This record gives sequence, C-alpha cells and structure tokens, in this order.
Amino acid sequence: MRILIIEDNSDLAANIYDYLEEKGHILDAAADGITGLHLAIVNDYDAIVLDLTLPGLDGLTLCKKLRDEASKQTPVIMLTARDTLNDKLAGFATGADDYLVKPFALQELEVRLLALQRRNAGTAARKLQIADLTYDLDTLSVQRQNKTITLTPTGLKILELLMRKSPHVVTRREIEHLLWGDEPPDSDAIRSHMHTLRAAIDHPFDRALLHTVHGIGFRLEATPS
Repeated sequence: MRILIIEDNSDLAANIYDYLEEKGHILDAAADGITGLHLAIVNDYDAIVLDLTLPGLDGLTLCKKLRDEASKQTPVIMLTARDTLNDKLAGFATGADDYLVKPFALQELEVRLLALQRRNAGTAARKLQIADLTYDLDTLSVQRQNKTITLTPTGLKILELLMRKSPHVVTRREIEHLLWGDEPPDSDAIRSHMHTLRAAIDHPFDRALLHTVHGIGFRLEATPS
C-alpha cells in the first residue's frame, strides 16, 4: 500500500513510518495540515493516516476539504486521543472512514489499513490522477484542466506506468520493457515517445509534471508552483 501519514508528533509518526515501511508499504509523511492536504491532493494514496489535532489545519477541516473541495475519496483513518461518541461522529461527518483512539497497537493500525484497502478496491473508480492530470482507464480519456488530451496507444501505456509509479522514478529500462519486452529497438525510440508525451501533457500548460532524471529515467510529479 501507498500510505500518507499526517501526524505532528514526531515520535509517533516515526514509529508508524518505520513499522509500516518494514511491512513493505510505501510511505509519505507530513507534520502539519497544510502540507498534508497538499500531498493528499496531488498524489494518489491507498490510505491516509490523519491526526485530528494538527498545526496549520486541523484534521477535521483537512478531511472536509479533501472530500468537498478536492473530490478525493482516499480512505482516511483518523487518530485522536478523544474517544467520545460526539468526537467520532464529527470525524465521520467530515468523511473519515475509520477512527483509532490513542494509544493504539501498530499491528491494529495496519490491519485496519488493509481492511480499508480491500473495501475500497471493489468500489474505486479506475481513474489515475496526478495534480490536475487525470487518466480514466476505462474510457482511455486523458484530461488536464478539463481539456482533453489525445495520445497514441504507446503514449497511453507510458503515461499509465508513470502515473502508477508517481512520484518515483521510472527507469528507461522499465519503459523499454513495457513497450518492447526483452527486444528493444536499436534506435533511441524512447526519446521520441517522451518528447511527444511531454508536448501533449505539459507544453500547453503553465506547470510541468513530467521531469527527466538525467541518466536514469523519468518522473511524473506535481511540484508546488
């Protein structure tokens, strides 16, 4: 699972991060609500672990903005020391999917995260999103800022790989294997394909999403403007 931890207690955040990373999960972390909301909007996560009390933007407000303003349905587990019914109802009312009261066992947190992933897998739309770029895997429709982008079948394959791996680097070898298996062409065909993809998804817009990592490959990532 790819999980975002939004928790301002550095010791607790580190414990959660280390435990889940050791279990094979991919983690991002934020120590305040504003940074956490930005990461939650521009990236696609399987789940978010969200503290209720945060500097900058509290957990309830963050969750409400994520649902109502960003239209992101990423499963959210709220962490809090408050255990009254009204506190839990407030969390669920803003769009939280689960509620874990501190202190808690890290094993229980992982079990709940996996349960949310299973529950969400059956209902989630087959749509990838990085910042304002979306790719509907069912209709093969690519849009950015509500403008339709036309790509070749090869461009769609590369874009899906980059979006699924974002924000991690996709090596040239990975792209070659995706397109041609173990028999890549002698010419530098990837350079041409990436030039065409960049021209389609970046050049008409004011912020670049596709970044070249020289000597290694490419990364699709939203960077703050």
